[in-house]
Amino acid sequence: MLTQTTTRVLEPSDLDAALAVLDRDPVANAFVTSRVQVAGLDPWRLGGEMWGWYEDGALTSLCYAGANLVPICATPRAVRAFADRARRAGRRCSSVVGPAEPTAQLWRLLEPSWGPAREVRSRQPLMVTDRLPDPAEVTPDPYVRRIRKDEMETIMPACVAMFTEEVGVSPLAGDGGLLYQARVAELVGSGRSFARLDADGRVVFKAEIGAATPQACQIQGVWVAPEYRGQGLAAPGMAAVLRYALADVAPLVSLYVNDFNTAARRTYHRVGFQEVGAFMSVLF
Repeated sequence: MLTQTTTRVLEPSDLDAALAVLDRDPVANAFVTSRVQVAGLDPWRLGGEMWGWYEDGALTSLCYAGANLVPICATPRAVRAFADRARRAGRRCSSVVGPAEPTAQLWRLLEPSWGPAREVRSRQPLMVTDRLPDPAEVTPDPYVRRIRKDEMETIMPACVAMFTEEVGVSPLAGDGGLLYQARVAELVGSGRSFARLDADGRVVFKAEIGAATPQACQIQGVWVAPEYRGQGLAAPGMAAVLRYALADVAPLVSLYVNDFNTAARRTYHRVGFQEVGAFMSVLF
């Protein structure tokens, strides 16, 4: 029995079908879903193209091709088709990231033409929770609060330090940080940037809710100032951000973390996050 398959760039009229695919895994797909729910499928507003893989006329897999290349609910056949399209287009992304298995397959196909990568993080545990930790175990830090719009100059250096430490390059490179500053401003403006400040007004802990949908949200950018590490700020700080997230954003809260970051994983487990899968990131 022959099966007709094809891949193409999705158009705004494909929005409902794309959202149906994204809804199949609201936790893993939170980042892309949040962008699509706000911007639709217009490439200019979305910040990239959405590629669709069809089998017998039905949209079954997606791939977001913007600053990141992200396979979504991608079957092995879809991954091969996405890799072919990506090779023809040439690399325009700064990373390939997504659920570990399809991302690994996608990178195996792309590496001969796109490699070598600057770094490959092959397993990043995906963690989720739907409740606050037991107060007897972790009490939310009462000093962690939303960052105000007039505090951009306060939070920005901490964001730059976190990004540089985590990714290995400064977000100020290239365009002088204009895009990164706009992203931080977007999170602050939407009330999804949180921090604890010390007596001198410096950030000692911070985190953001980087993606938000009605079904799930994703915490990112967790950072403790180096001089405050080892003082027990991370778990109470995370509990505070988690309290905001569950009360104001979504019933499921997720994050993903490098498998080698044992201290962070221990903190997240202590706050109540459980591993439900794994991501993979290829950084250029």
